[in-house]
Amino acid sequence: MAAPGGKFFIEKNMKILAPHHESFKQLWETKWKKPAEMGVYPFMFSTDSDFAPIVSELVAKDFKEPYDWDAYASTFFPQAKNLTSIAKEAEKKGEIEKASEYYLRASAVYRIARFPAPRSEQQRLAWKLGKAVCIKGLGLRPHPVQEIQIPHTHRLPSEGTTIPVYYLLPSTASTSTPVPLLILFTGLDGYRTELAVWMEGWRQNGVAVMVLEIPGTGDCPASASDPTSPDRLYTSLFDWIGQQEGIDQKRVGIWAFSTGGYYAIRAAHTHADKLAGVAAQGGGCHHMFDKEWLDHVNHLEYPFDLADTLAYKWGYGSDIELFKQEAKAKFSLVADGTLDKPKCARLLLVNGTEDEIFPIDDYYVALQHGAPKEARFVKACKHMGEPEAFFVLLNWFYDLFGIKANAGKQMSTIPFRAKY
Repeated sequence: MAAPGGKFFIEKNMKILAPHHESFKQLWETKWKKPAEMGVYPFMFSTDSDFAPIVSELVAKDFKEPYDWDAYASTFFPQAKNLTSIAKEAEKKGEIEKASEYYLRASAVYRIARFPAPRSEQQRLAWKLGKAVCIKGLGLRPHPVQEIQIPHTHRLPSEGTTIPVYYLLPSTASTSTPVPLLILFTGLDGYRTELAVWMEGWRQNGVAVMVLEIPGTGDCPASASDPTSPDRLYTSLFDWIGQQEGIDQKRVGIWAFSTGGYYAIRAAHTHADKLAGVAAQGGGCHHMFDKEWLDHVNHLEYPFDLADTLAYKWGYGSDIELFKQEAKAKFSLVADGTLDKPKCARLLLVNGTEDEIFPIDDYYVALQHGAPKEARFVKACKHMGEPEAFFVLLNWFYDLFGIKANAGKQMSTIPFRAKY
């Protein structure tokens, strides 16, 4: 812990039970209803009316922790299938804009069904079906997003052969006029199907965007339990990027969200020569693995069982206690020497000071090791420092890439508004 007295900066809040852990009804009313109405995380590409019948059923059946994940996920399927049917019918009629919207709305319902991670059979099915309708919807847009399978050339035999990414290249990109590339690292529960919400805004500003999942989530081929697997993953990734003539190789950056921040900090040190800059928003590097921290996070800010989800993500399955015992020594970027490497890309650390998912302590630790770094902490804000942090980050990237853009205008592309 980095606070005086060997404590966490939010020590005083760590034993308080957040209301949304009492029941799904409380989760919806106190945490999810407003973002669902706004069409923002985790309800990208959706409208709250799509969730009304699902919420009614989950509340009527009094769903609460510990969740039966198969029963939970199954509740979402009828509505997701209904929205998909509307999309297919619209596509048959040539109503492409309507079809795109409904495919994406269906993907959002499947997303919350598999949230926070596809740990059960029905959640894994929701992930599979959600991917299919999401790329269908994104592919029907005026500037279609592509899904590319990048060869994982540096993989171990036990790892996947390709890296699935979403990719959107501005039409202005060419050998003579290469554009910047922003790589988005996803988080614990938001995958490429969700973080694609950022792609169109960046395209409008002449920036190519790539979105990929971190180890242990989505379809990432890297080993979840091997601390060195991200190094191989990103070497394969940068090999492919280096072959793209429309990309300005001197203007490649990473913006990582939440758990992805851990991997961004690592990449800034292991692949510094490939990057103009890296921003880690809401991530961690060391104390995020403290047993004292993990013992409390299941009842704090995160909507579900955070420690359990992290254990699953890092390859421990349901063995939460073993994860708590081993994770810090195995994955800490202080313990493995990453943060003390002499070379580091330009690195910006951003978070809210009251983060209850990953401790702000970790960014204090990062600033005390190795090469100098930049930091911006948003006072009295929780995880990721939203929404103020987004404006800080957008303007930082505009400067990094040497482009002129308006952060407010770009942020206006994020909330979803149903047209049909």
